[in-house]
Amino acid sequence: MAGADGVEKLEDAIVRSAEQVAGQIRAAKEAISTVIFGQERVIENTLVTILSGGHALLIGVPGLAKTKLVETLGITLGLDAKRIQFTPDLMPSDILGAEVLDESNSGKRSFRFISGPVFAQLLMADEINRASPRTQSALLQAMQEQHITVAGARHDLPKPFHVLATQNPLEQEGTYPLPEAQLDRFLMEIDVDYPDRDAERRILFETTGAEETLAKASMDAETLIAAQRLVRRLPVGDSVVEAILSLVRAARPNTEDGGDKLIAWGPGPRASQSLMLAVRARALLDGRLAPSIDDVLDLAEPVLKHRMALTFSARAEGRTIPDVIRQLKTRIG
Repeated sequence: MAGADGVEKLEDAIVRSAEQVAGQIRAAKEAISTVIFGQERVIENTLVTILSGGHALLIGVPGLAKTKLVETLGITLGLDAKRIQFTPDLMPSDILGAEVLDESNSGKRSFRFISGPVFAQLLMADEINRASPRTQSALLQAMQEQHITVAGARHDLPKPFHVLATQNPLEQEGTYPLPEAQLDRFLMEIDVDYPDRDAERRILFETTGAEETLAKASMDAETLIAAQRLVRRLPVGDSVVEAILSLVRAARPNTEDGGDKLIAWGPGPRASQSLMLAVRARALLDGRLAPSIDDVLDLAEPVLKHRMALTFSARAEGRTIPDVIRQLKTRIG
């Protein structure tokens, strides 16, 4: 009986924490929406990514407030935010930092590490595909392991640590495709579309007047870390787990659940982990204590599409990755 009482107390504690955190997250979402208009789905998916402890790749044409969204997130969530403008001549040391030679008053020389902008809780990598693969690789260890290595010495990054990268899908001159290993480190690829007419009308009035609406802090880093821990404690039903497994495995070629002859290569287990965390985070954002299969279906595309490639024959037929993912979702939906 004592053990049962302990389980009930634990469940009650999770429920109370979930209700409190859900309220704080909703307040943060509303605060962001007072500055960013017409991008509710983008805001939601970005918050889900951060609650899951992951990184996001924001893709959209210029002028859709991608940079403004990241700045607003930093203020609203109470995170130390920094921005890097990626250019072809950017070097790894411009991101990570470098060691410099210091000389003391006594004449003794020693190396001192000067940290780069990667030492932030929220890092905006603006136009990330404009930097060379060598520079892009500087983020690989940071995004996966939460620390970097310079001159053989380990330097831990602040907690939490999130990268929100932006990419222009149109202009490809002077750009480099992101390596698959780096794409896989983004929990979601979030498409930023044009706002609807009503949202654009509001943008005209709200952003061209004498006064500009400013974001307000709704959380802090410690609260966010507690929310991320809570996400990992939320229960997940067997039906949701099976839906995640079926969907991710069907997106791979040459497996028993394989996606026919359309897929050249597909997502690995990291995609399953990402989807598992994302559905929990989305449930918490909505004030629910457990995710549903609908969460899996809604988040499948942003979690999977940057982790897949189609065969030449599929591309020749005019098929697209979102189209294939929709086809795969019908198997579990």
